Amino acid sequence: MGTRAAVLLSVEENEAWTWSSPTPGWRDELQNHTFLHTMYCQKGSPNVGLSETYDEDQLFSFDFSQNIRVPRLPEFADWAHKSRDTYSIFFDKAFCRAIIEEIGPELEGQIPVSRGLPIAEVFTLKPLEFGKPNTLVCFVSNLFPPTLTVSWQHHLAPVEGARPTFVSAVDGLTFQAFSYLNFTPAPSDLFSCIVTHEIDSYTAIAFWVPQNALPSDLLENVLCSVAFGLGVLGIIVGLVLIIYFRKPCSGD
Repeated sequence: MGTRAAVLLSVEENEAWTWSSPTPGWRDELQNHTFLHTMYCQKGSPNVGLSETYDEDQLFSFDFSQNIRVPRLPEFADWAHKSRDTYSIFFDKAFCRAIIEEIGPELEGQIPVSRGLPIAEVFTLKPLEFGKPNTLVCFVSNLFPPTLTVSWQHHLAPVEGARPTFVSAVDGLTFQAFSYLNFTPAPSDLFSCIVTHEIDSYTAIAFWVPQNALPSDLLENVLCSVAFGLGVLGIIVGLVLIIYFRKPCSGD
């Protein structure tokens, strides 16, 4: 453990959900869902953190500087503000720090040190259209311990304005992270997401360049042409049907 260890306090709750069905095979639709409440502390930065996930999708983190739960999505804001477990969170924080500071030195060199070299990839949050605002997402996996810095570059020049990096625990008590950068794509873009694993100075770099994108004006013209073509086709089919059904029936 020592200066390179991270202590994890994790509570896992498994819930079985059933869906009502009139068929005899309703038991086949039984599904397991996992809510994971993970407190971690370490000698690196951040020195303490809390992640709450549902089926590995992050719901909340905790801002210890303001003592508030932070929702990943705005839809969960009311639930976050109504939580009444702040005392338990700070108890877990103190317990976690005690393990690091008091028990950690006693186990120095006796417990294998775990490492996960981060893997980064970059993609857009919405379908790519030149000239339309979008968001680049830098997804970092295979992260342990959860100490990292994420920076962005555009044509090798530093970019400011990235949103805070979200770190969340996943099954197996490893971590993943997301960094977001708002931008307006152009055909000549070259972005890079630079992830530094501070504990061992390992750096992973993921690049993003536009691929298979249509310029916004061309895309709009194509969609308008398709809509116009479908409209004309509908008119022709309608006229043909009217003429067909108005033809007099021939007697035998």
